[in-house]
Amino acid sequence: MTSPDLFPGFTAQDLPTADGHRIHVLTGGQGPALLLLHGHPQTSAIWHRVAPVLAGYFTVVLADLRGYGDSSRPHGGDDHAAYSKRVMAQDMLVVMQALGHARFSVLAHDRGARVAHRLAADHPQAVRRMVLLDIAPTLAMYAQAGEAFARAYWHWFFLIQPAPLPERLIEADPAAYVRDVMGRRSAGLAPFDPRALQDYIRCLSLPGSAHGICEDYRAAAGIDLDHDRADRDAGRLLNLPLLVLWGEQGVVHRCFAPLAEWQQVASDVRGHPLPCGHYIAEEAPQALLEAALPFLLETH
Repeated sequence: MTSPDLFPGFTAQDLPTADGHRIHVLTGGQGPALLLLHGHPQTSAIWHRVAPVLAGYFTVVLADLRGYGDSSRPHGGDDHAAYSKRVMAQDMLVVMQALGHARFSVLAHDRGARVAHRLAADHPQAVRRMVLLDIAPTLAMYAQAGEAFARAYWHWFFLIQPAPLPERLIEADPAAYVRDVMGRRSAGLAPFDPRALQDYIRCLSLPGSAHGICEDYRAAAGIDLDHDRADRDAGRLLNLPLLVLWGEQGVVHRCFAPLAEWQQVASDVRGHPLPCGHYIAEEAPQALLEAALPFLLETH
């Protein structure tokens, strides 16, 4: 389990999904509901520097995505549909409804932000407003991928290789995978609390974790693109207040125009870079709170 001193006052539980799996969540605070979703190769522990502050304003729900953390790790299937962002978004809708939250806001990073994108697209009645951290839309990133992006985000192309090659290599040394993927970003390993880093390593070392993270990326390179293209071709836009934030020292800032890309898929977008790299909640928690809190507290 995640080190309890990272989230004082939070309660842990496992909640069922629509397809018979389980999602591990931590809940704390009081007020309007706010769902926090992490990225790769991490867990909900990424939020330990901001969740206690947010709990002063919101009922905060930290969820481990399927395939990650202490949530279930189902087999992906031949078409990887078990890890489509549509299914992963449905997980979060069911979890929030089980906790009594029919409508809620979302703060999400990296892979979790891709789940949040699909959640808002498929279930607009459920999502009040949304903050997405350090991503451009998946379809845009694949369509515009060049050499600089491929070199920096090599794991995107490694993880989608057919099973079991990437799974076998990750399982050979999960700790090295975590340290190499995270430590090669702009800030190195310095920003990470040792307790959080150990949680990432512990969870990636669990049976089925390597398969889960690979299936997440395989789905993103296949079935998720089909869903995104269908939205684009039908002219469907996200119709909610959306704040996008990204690290000015990161790859997304260097290789894409994130605000402009989100303006292509959403009708009400604002955003700007923050003085950090990819792991915003751990590298620049105060800057994140200063940008996200006023937005999340808006009532109109």
